[in-house]
Amino acid sequence: MCGRARCTLRPDDIPRACHLNGRRIRHVDMNRCRPAYNASPGFNLPVVRREDGQGGDGVGQAQLEQGAVVQCMKWGLIPSFTKKTEKPDHFKMFNARSESIREKASFRRLLPNNRCLVAVEGFYEWKKDGSKKQPYYIYFMDGRPLVFAALFDSWKNSEGEVFYTFTIVTTSSSSTLEWLHDRMPVILRNKEATEMWLNGPSSSDFDTILKPYGESDLVWHPVTTAMGKLSFDGPECISEIQLKRDESKTISQFFSKKGANSQADSKTENRTIKGEPMGLQEESEADDLTNHQHVTKSAENDSKPDFSNLSRDEALHIPVKREYEVCSSDTKHTDDESEKLHESPVTKKVRGASEETMVKLEEQTQKTSPTKTHKPGASSVRKKASSSGDKQPTLFSYFGKC
Repeated sequence: MCGRARCTLRPDDIPRACHLNGRRIRHVDMNRCRPAYNASPGFNLPVVRREDGQGGDGVGQAQLEQGAVVQCMKWGLIPSFTKKTEKPDHFKMFNARSESIREKASFRRLLPNNRCLVAVEGFYEWKKDGSKKQPYYIYFMDGRPLVFAALFDSWKNSEGEVFYTFTIVTTSSSSTLEWLHDRMPVILRNKEATEMWLNGPSSSDFDTILKPYGESDLVWHPVTTAMGKLSFDGPECISEIQLKRDESKTISQFFSKKGANSQADSKTENRTIKGEPMGLQEESEADDLTNHQHVTKSAENDSKPDFSNLSRDEALHIPVKREYEVCSSDTKHTDDESEKLHESPVTKKVRGASEETMVKLEEQTQKTSPTKTHKPGASSVRKKASSSGDKQPTLFSYFGKC
């Protein structure tokens, strides 16, 4: 399919592009044509046709050399049998399949005498990728114009105005462009092909020229997606862009990579289990790791006293209190707080109840026995004794603190 094209050729360049050098050329309505980088159906483009009454069956060589017409026509065929009151739709038949031009009535009647040539500098095609479409500009590497095979017709509206329109003939895509689209315009590759299509009899074997163009001089590059707008025009239409690579990875790619990593890890483990020889670097790393672990363990053993070989009697005579008094005041404060935190609520309740009971007993004794002297500070002494007795460190608390 061909729905967009670039045509900025001057009127004098068109006959040369169509291999009409030395012939008499007549220009018709060329003032309507404007250079366009983004021409679409409904645009006026220059078209080369035969002079009226020339060409067709039984045409002599003298008539062929009389000349040709370069005429401005609208892209998008409007058949002559279209109703005069009908609104023309140029997007309905802007392409004609070469495989069916001899069968469809809209094209079959045009084949004998209404063949024409369309010269452009390049055309555009869109690559579909899901919901996205990326346009590409296709052109000749050396910059020469492309010449398309086309058919034209005339139609008169209700006001009596005559409009000339044309359609571009397409064929199946070449092997070099089938990745982009399944159809492409028929590109007439040389002077013989343009001469046969423009002036040859209707009995000519057009199938020899209506075939895909697959030469290496036809190149392409991606262009901006703004080409989708009909109003977008200018040199920016053909400027090459750099496509962004899709960095997102599919789920299957993620799991395949993860599976490959797990296989590599399993191979490494199997290699270690089987006892395969390691490299020099691996051996040195293993030795360093072993030495580090040995030094760490020995340091830990030296920092703590060894009581594993002591008997029960010897363990009871260990100077725990001396070692305990050596600890700093900060450590004592922290240990007291930790003991209070770890002390159960039941123990706290019992201790508080015992102290309160002792105070009450002392008060009753003083009331019942007034003759007995009471030594001041006795209760406080008992409290200190009881509190000091509760805080006496044990062998197990020593190991937990140091």
